[in-house]
Amino acid sequence: MQRIQVASEPAGAQFVPLYVSGVAQALLRRAFPRGGREKPAEEGVAAFALAPPCADWSSPSGRRGSVETFLEPVVTSRQRRSRKFAAVSIKAPHPAGAAAGSSDRGGWRQLCARPAKATMVKETGYYDTLGVKPSATSDEIKRAYRKLALKYHPDKNPSEGERFKLISQAYEVLSDPKKRDLYDQGGEQAIKEGGLSGGNFSSPMDIFDMFFGGGGRMNRERRGKNVVHQLSITLEDLYMGATRKLALQKNVICDKCKGYGGKKGAVEKCPTCKGRGVQVLVQQIGPGMVQQIQTVCPDCKGQGERINPKDRCTNCNGNKVVREKKIIEIHIDKGMKDGQKLVFHGEGDQEPDLEPGDVIIVLDQKDHSVFQRRGNDLVMKMKIQLTEALCGFKKTVETLDDRVLLISSKPGEVIKHGDIKCIVNEGMPIYKSPLEKGSLIIQFLVAFPEHHWLSNDQLPLLEALLPPREEVMVSEDMDQVELAEFDPKERTYRNHGEAYEEDDEGPRTGVQCQTS
Repeated sequence: MQRIQVASEPAGAQFVPLYVSGVAQALLRRAFPRGGREKPAEEGVAAFALAPPCADWSSPSGRRGSVETFLEPVVTSRQRRSRKFAAVSIKAPHPAGAAAGSSDRGGWRQLCARPAKATMVKETGYYDTLGVKPSATSDEIKRAYRKLALKYHPDKNPSEGERFKLISQAYEVLSDPKKRDLYDQGGEQAIKEGGLSGGNFSSPMDIFDMFFGGGGRMNRERRGKNVVHQLSITLEDLYMGATRKLALQKNVICDKCKGYGGKKGAVEKCPTCKGRGVQVLVQQIGPGMVQQIQTVCPDCKGQGERINPKDRCTNCNGNKVVREKKIIEIHIDKGMKDGQKLVFHGEGDQEPDLEPGDVIIVLDQKDHSVFQRRGNDLVMKMKIQLTEALCGFKKTVETLDDRVLLISSKPGEVIKHGDIKCIVNEGMPIYKSPLEKGSLIIQFLVAFPEHHWLSNDQLPLLEALLPPREEVMVSEDMDQVELAEFDPKERTYRNHGEAYEEDDEGPRTGVQCQTS
């Protein structure tokens, strides 16, 4: 390889080692006389490779030709903190025999001049996402985003939703000069911890719509917020079905100004926040550390635009919407469940340029005094006397639709305390199949007689009718004790009192009773 004299500016020429080969080396060797000044190469500066045509040259015979001189840098370790070149200006003195009359000053002829802008960044993650270099222009960034956004849009490529999000985040930062400068200086960490976006990126769909003008097949209309209301209902309503009316207060577009807030053209972007609705102050609090303070713009109150008071609509006072009472009719079908949601599409608050959100009604069932619902079944507890449990019974049950059911036990059937029986097809109607029902489940609670309900003379008569007792062998070494009434509250209180009487030897251990 041969070193060739190179200059980056017409005045005060600098010399950078340039390595060329092949035909280009032979051509340039003829362009530079042997007596030309030459600066020795320094270890670890920069090496440049020669590539496609960008300048004309004159041979000694006067014939015209071209030399390929687009220069790409190969930056070495000592070059990293120096100026970075994408290309340099190559200047050569007129070779012997060249045509006279050249207008180049000082006998120098410029073959190629493409000085590069110095671009030093902390990290290149967002640039890599868009497939551009840190030195890319805004137009190059826009072209890259357009290509990738169309390729990875969820409507076209549903499995690449996360990639589409990353592409949108990268474009949001790099398309804004302030955000881009902050990113170049501090990387993604500066954006998240104290950058102009505060780590909260815009919706990828909003970025896409703004870029493509809100049109196109893949445009998705923005929606307002949904409004959720709870509707208190009874178990009877869910059993038989019902209709309820709910009065709501909602925002609707002003009829007088059609949502403009005033005269057409009177709305202007807020100059204080530049239409963003917030004011952002970025302060450097240390090396590589910035702090963001974000407040609602006091001039536009977060709207991003303002209207001159004299041009405001007198009906909505410039708010673009007015408050209106809306009554919606709610149909509760048989078999619906507690917590079920009924959606009224498009009945939410109206806002200009937004599709109204939905009104969502959540059914909230009150507790019933008799029945509990478990899926499609109804559960109840029925108290019966000992006589009924042993000798049979007849009971009535009033249903949720005001019918009366008569139930009875079979002769000789003993109902034990806690036994569970069911009545088929007397439970809750099945939603969307109201002719079918679940079961009515009954748990029996047997009530025993009070103390001394029989005299001592009558007890042998009852005992003769009941199953025999279990005989117990009594011995002299047994301790005979008496049963006493147990009061959990009294026992708990006594244990709490003992806690204050503990001595220094440590707390006493033992089983404590507590109420559930």
